[in-house]
Amino acid sequence: MNIDAIREQFPILHQQAHGHPLVYLDNAATTQKPQCVIDAVRHYYQADNANIHRGVHLLSERATAAYESARSNIAKLFNAASIREVIFTRGATEAINLVAASWGGTNLHAGDEILLSEMEHHSNIVPWQMIATRTGAVIKVLPMDDCGALCMEQLDDLLSERTKLVGIVQMSNALGTINPIAEIITKAHAVGALVLIDGAQAAGHLAVDLQLLDVDFYVTSAHKMYGPTGTGVLIAKATLLDAMPPYQGGGDMIRTVSFAQTQYNDLPHKFEAGTPNIAGVIGFGAAINWLQQLGFPAIAAQERELLTYATAKAEQFTGLRIIGNAPNKACVLSFVLAGVHPHDLGTILDSEGVAIRAGHHCAMPVMQHFKVPATARASFAVYNTIDEVDALFAALTKAQEMFA
Repeated sequence: MNIDAIREQFPILHQQAHGHPLVYLDNAATTQKPQCVIDAVRHYYQADNANIHRGVHLLSERATAAYESARSNIAKLFNAASIREVIFTRGATEAINLVAASWGGTNLHAGDEILLSEMEHHSNIVPWQMIATRTGAVIKVLPMDDCGALCMEQLDDLLSERTKLVGIVQMSNALGTINPIAEIITKAHAVGALVLIDGAQAAGHLAVDLQLLDVDFYVTSAHKMYGPTGTGVLIAKATLLDAMPPYQGGGDMIRTVSFAQTQYNDLPHKFEAGTPNIAGVIGFGAAINWLQQLGFPAIAAQERELLTYATAKAEQFTGLRIIGNAPNKACVLSFVLAGVHPHDLGTILDSEGVAIRAGHHCAMPVMQHFKVPATARASFAVYNTIDEVDALFAALTKAQEMFA
């Protein structure tokens, strides 16, 4: 893989930050966008700007074709059974809320159980708490160990005929842990439970075959896959989507409307109310094409090299404690540095041109488990380099010296 050639495709990387070359290591929050994605969004606004599905004029037809082409690309990337199963949302968060409100509001009752893991992002906790309050369902939690790996030996005891849904993150945004979702799905299905996989952190780094995994609900966001913000996707089995009531009303989700009765549209439009983020979806399609051209094996190999190198340096760095040492993890290095609050660390590193994330990463239960208020998090993408890892640790050395 020619990293220099890849980096040339990202205009934002070629700038100074506080007088230093920008080192962008906040990819778990959002990845940067290649020129092809920027061009796709710009082309829509410059040449094809029109609403989709409703117009018979040329601009609308071109915009609709580009929008639906993105849906087809996503279905192929994830091996969805049909494009009918690909629902565009504002992101993974809205996709989870859609499932919780529509499927959960219809199918959950008092005493039913929802099983989540201790390492979930807030977006895969709060919607289930909200629907549990409404329905009387109960939330159970699969714990993790002090390495940041799920305690899989406890899974069988937590699953029962009362379990209606299991919600599991594929890759932890706070720790980098890659969870054994195939095993979890098999065991959940054995007791009759459905499974929602939060793939927001994983989908830009790992190949995902939804047919092979037999996932019921899968969600992700474009902006963590080199695509635009404000765009995401829910991919779910058509049998489930057909039985679920609409999440919102208006726009494309209707077939006919009268004051006496409304008939809803077919999938996928049944869940796509209102004018969507057309440019964002088209940019998402361009990002999917870009990822496929690189190939996930090459992406994984590059990111594995970066994480291995960074982990070795971290283990040798006096006063640094890695948070999350699961045997199976990817592209995230979370840590604390003795005597320096992560927020201070983030500010100091920024002054050296190094962009990391500092905080609880929308995963407060993870912070509570490790008994830390926050962590500093360096997260890698395919365009990062060994030299940038060295720049990270050079900046950490300066921060440590300041607080000595």
